[in-house]
This record gives sequence, C-alpha cells and structure tokens, in this order.
Amino acid sequence: MIEQDILIIGSGVAGMSAAQYAARAGRSVTVIEAIAPGGQTMYIDMIENYPGFNEPISGAEIGMKFHSQAEQFGAKLVYATVSDLQKEGDLFFANTTDGETYQAKAVIFATGAQHRHLGVPGEEEYNGKGVSYCGTCDGPFFRGKRILVVGGGDTALTDAIYLSKLTEHVTIVHRKDRFRAQDNLVKQIERNKNIERVMMHTVTEIKGDGNKVTSVMLNDLENNRQYEREFDAVFVFVGMIPQTSLLAESVLTGDGYVKTNERMETLTDGLYAAGDVRDTVFRQLITAASDGAIAAHCASEYIDELEGRAYV
Repeated sequence: MIEQDILIIGSGVAGMSAAQYAARAGRSVTVIEAIAPGGQTMYIDMIENYPGFNEPISGAEIGMKFHSQAEQFGAKLVYATVSDLQKEGDLFFANTTDGETYQAKAVIFATGAQHRHLGVPGEEEYNGKGVSYCGTCDGPFFRGKRILVVGGGDTALTDAIYLSKLTEHVTIVHRKDRFRAQDNLVKQIERNKNIERVMMHTVTEIKGDGNKVTSVMLNDLENNRQYEREFDAVFVFVGMIPQTSLLAESVLTGDGYVKTNERMETLTDGLYAAGDVRDTVFRQLITAASDGAIAAHCASEYIDELEGRAYV
C-alpha cells in the first residue's frame, strides 16, 4: 500500500499543473501516467500559443518541462495503468495493473480525451505532418494553404471558420446532407466565401510524399464515385472519446465527460477532474493548466477540512 495525500491520474498539462500546485502546498503527491510525461501533449508537433514561449515548442518538450517542474516541488511520477478506482470511507484506493495499490485522501482525474480518428489509410502516417485534430493549435502552420476539414458538428464548423481567416482555401466535408452544428454556425459557414461545403462525402484515404500531406481520396456517396483532390492539411473533427472508464456514471455527462463545478469538484467528495476529460466549452493547454491549479488548490482545502484543520 502506497499512501499519499493527493493522487493524480494522468500526466498531461492538467495533471502536471495540479502536481505542481499540490506539492507546493506541502501535500504528498503521486502522479500515475500510462504513457509518458505530458500525456497526449507529446503528440503535438509544435505549440506556438502557450504564454511565455516566444518561439514554437514541441509538445514533448513542454511535457518534460512540466514534469521536471513538478518533480522539483516534490511530486512523484509513476508509470502504470490504473485498473480500478474505489472510495472507502474518506479514502480512495487505486489499483494498478502491475499489482500496486495507492491510497489517497483526494484524487484529481486528469486522463484527458482522445480525438476520434477516421481510421483511414494515411491518417496515422501523416499525424503531425498535415493531419491534425486542433485548428487553433496547428492552423497557423498552414496559412494560405489548401485545408480540408472533416466533420459536421460545432467543433468542425468553429474551427473551419477560424481556419478561413488563415487561408482562402478551406473545404469542409461531411457525410450527411446537412450539418448537425448550431444553426448560427451553419449560417456563418454559408456566408463565408473562403469555405467550400462538400456534403454527402467521406474521406477514404490521406496521401502524401512521406513528409507531408499532398492529397485526399474522397467518396461521393450520392453518385457512388471516388476521386482525388489536392490538400496540404486535413483537420479531423469527428468527436472525442473521454477517458473515463474508471468512473461511475453518476459523475459523468451523457457524452461521458466528467461533470464538475468551478472548483473542479465532482459529485463524489474528494474527487476532482481537470483538463480535457472535464465537461467544458474550450479545451486548450492553457485551460488545462488552469483546471489543474484550481483542482489542486481545492483538493488541498478539502484535505484540511477532512483533518479538521480548515482555515476559518
């Protein structure tokens, strides 16, 4: 049994920010991560909109910086996969696949959400080389280029509008005959001269020259034909998959995200959520960092109350 005050599951920006703030508050902190420091941040090729960095920085670099900073304050990082999370009385118990059990007075859940992929040839090969899942993150790298946006929801249309400010050549492809996004977003798309709408189409393959995306194979569902079009980038917005399988349905939304208040508290006392796993309107590195700091602060206050040391 490994005991600590606060257990953080996930070492992305939200988790590492929480680790820094919790450790600086004098709490014993363990961060459990299944992949690598930075979580999914490590897959981001270049980040140029994080405050404090005048030059673009890779996701792997910023993840390691967060990791190093958290360790300097005393947080411990453990590579493992949590298989089970339970609460008994005032304590949480997390079992890992390697046989360890971690006990904590508070848990910060920061496992993030994975972008749903198309699952077509070339998508994984050119991920980070023209295939992206974040317009505000990677759009500026394709100013004036030919951009394909895939999807029909709010995120797809919002990012298409954003990308249309960077280039006159945005094409949005959707597999249905109408978008499922909010009506005001649809109207903005219809008025935007930089955005071409291609309905009843799907992407069947993403092609490139080995270094970057060069074209896409499209399937015209109405006319049952396939054809190739040249593009420099493909932005995929076909949904997210929050990593919440460890949690009870009572703390989740219908879409599987964690419900919290502004203090990052869930419906379970002592359980907090931060970052992309949380039900929120905007998912960026900077908002994840903010969530983590708030969760750590409030978790520390919760422990004070638990131990009868709350400041009045």
